[in-house]
Amino acid sequence: MPRNILKTLQNEHDALRELFAEINDTTDRAAKGRAQLLESIEANLLPHAKWEEAVFYPAFAERANRDGLKAHAEAVLEHHAVEDVVMPEVHAAATNTPEFAGRVKVFGELIDHHAKEEESTLFKMARKLFTSEELAAFDEQYEEWKNSSAASLVIAGEKGKTQVKSAIKSLTS
Repeated sequence: MPRNILKTLQNEHDALRELFAEINDTTDRAAKGRAQLLESIEANLLPHAKWEEAVFYPAFAERANRDGLKAHAEAVLEHHAVEDVVMPEVHAAATNTPEFAGRVKVFGELIDHHAKEEESTLFKMARKLFTSEELAAFDEQYEEWKNSSAASLVIAGEKGKTQVKSAIKSLTS
């Protein structure tokens, strides 16, 4: 089967949905398991989101019409809301608390909402905006990027930003 970035991203959405289902099935007594699942969620989510923001979304916006630009703006803002508000809130709660469970549930719901919109709107438009060769090339670029030192630095920076915001949230709560 030929490579296609849209299929790769959709498969990653599905993997995230499964991880969120697992973490939502945990109890407050599973603090260690919750922490490990949260780490897995972020290990899957951050490379995906950062590459979309750096490569896919700008390429999409260059070719999109007004409706496409609106969908692009929604997707970018949803990324920022999760990265700047939701993830720090999740990290500010102890993993053995109902607060953590509630925040993770909202986190998962936002990711699922975003993924569904992306799959039904952005990806549908992208199939018309890009050739199969371009979609295959994006897929190859994404795979290379995920294994690069640049990706590691971007992800480490994002995790650091989340930790700082989480610490500030903990101090001001």
